[in-house]
Amino acid sequence: MSTTELVWSTVIAVVLAGSLALVFWKQRKEVKQGLGKKESAPQPLDTKQLQLQAYERLTLLTDRIALPNLVNRLNQPGLSVREMQSLLSQSIRQEFEHNSTQQIYVSPEAWDAVRNLKEQNLLVVNQVATFLPETATGLDLNKSILELTMQNPKASLHNVVAEALSYEAKKLMR
Repeated sequence: MSTTELVWSTVIAVVLAGSLALVFWKQRKEVKQGLGKKESAPQPLDTKQLQLQAYERLTLLTDRIALPNLVNRLNQPGLSVREMQSLLSQSIRQEFEHNSTQQIYVSPEAWDAVRNLKEQNLLVVNQVATFLPETATGLDLNKSILELTMQNPKASLHNVVAEALSYEAKKLMR
């Protein structure tokens, strides 16, 4: 992969991550303003408990599909770039699908943020893999993904999503 291609893939990933983070923060601000205007009726303890458990599970999901964590957990020597790409993508999808029922207990904005994180991570994995040569190894893919995430840690959407989930959970505990 040429330096130009790597730079363009990095720029695309960073712009996408930044855009998703901006949209999410804007939605969060609108929700905060809307919640301040109306009184909420007290919720039964069971409902609150289910909601808190959902926020816990989604926070764990964001941690499990965070690219650095995923790469470290799934690193397997001897895989080709395409095999590692498939393994990473499949793991992201399975983790997400395993937790998809939690969407009924959390706000639509929280669920959208988790879904956007999944999509961003799949995009990054696929974009980085596309720019690597066929002869590249899974280790090359993992290294490129880690380098990309280390170059701009603030563009990493998983931290934003985790903070938003934590914020909403804390709001429920009041």
